[in-house]
Amino acid sequence: MSFVIRKAVKADAKAAHEIRQRAIWAKCVDDYPEAQLKIWTEGGMSERFIADIERAFYVAESEQGVIGTAMLNTENGIGMVDAIFVAPDWMGKGVAKALMVHLETLARQSGVTALKLDATLNAADFYRASGFTGDEISVYRSPYGLELACVPMVKSLN
Repeated sequence: MSFVIRKAVKADAKAAHEIRQRAIWAKCVDDYPEAQLKIWTEGGMSERFIADIERAFYVAESEQGVIGTAMLNTENGIGMVDAIFVAPDWMGKGVAKALMVHLETLARQSGVTALKLDATLNAADFYRASGFTGDEISVYRSPYGLELACVPMVKSLN
């Protein structure tokens, strides 16, 4: 099973949104209450989400279409990683790891010396295995009012 990673385009928004929804329900149910998952996944795509897709998203794509997403924001000189989601049938096959490596390469190319992210509780071990550090549990507050326990993490790119 092979895939490529490329810059996302507006036409990828629907697939990216669907992968996000499916991944949350597949991987986060043991770490977050169902009520939070419902709030996290309710509603359709916002204009902001579509703009983010075009501005800062990358997708992993196989012959079946988009199978994973990742977002990197380097606009303020800090590498902020977000939205690494993989279609459930592709989980455990190296897609998230390949997306993370791709983001690190792009961050280095843009002069960023560290990456930061807020890991969901279920993903913290993945990020630790990718070289991120952080153990303190904090609260992520989304622009839409959702509050989720998370683990702020950082990785030096030096």
